[in-house]
Amino acid sequence: MEKQFLIAGFGGQGVLLIGQLIAKAAMRQGSEVSWMPSYGPEMRGGEANCAVVVSDEAIGSPLVSEPPVLVAMNKPSLDKFMPKMAVGGTLLYNSSLISDPELRDDVKVIAVPCNEIADRLKNNRVSNMVMLGAIQAATDMTTDENLEGTLREWLGESKAAMLAINMQAIAEGRKLV
Repeated sequence: MEKQFLIAGFGGQGVLLIGQLIAKAAMRQGSEVSWMPSYGPEMRGGEANCAVVVSDEAIGSPLVSEPPVLVAMNKPSLDKFMPKMAVGGTLLYNSSLISDPELRDDVKVIAVPCNEIADRLKNNRVSNMVMLGAIQAATDMTTDENLEGTLREWLGESKAAMLAINMQAIAEGRKLV
């Protein structure tokens, strides 16, 4: 079985990290994985997106042209990629930055107030982890334990103190689905 994700937003929102963590969690489970980033020359504020393909067989192409799962962290990304979504797919969008969007009625839509939750947790840098939790719950991409182990490995010893707030943000995102 193959799962495809397209995660998009502004540079600096952590969209590439969301994709990396999905890919690493899948690799820890023994899946085949591709992760393909795309971003502009700007360090922050430019467009950034990544395609992630997870499969139990060899992956023929890393391209995701009709994403069954689209994650839009900002309005320009929603406007650009929503028309390309697969019918019956799942759209998760950051409702903190996208208000009153024109949405399709042939996809499942999940509004995730990433920034509000991150603000409530008193750490605006975890808005992407809120979205990751919502993605996990919506797609059943991995277990809670595997995701925590993946995050622990990514943070390493030098950033181990950040594990608790990141896991709290992921848990808050899960609750929304």
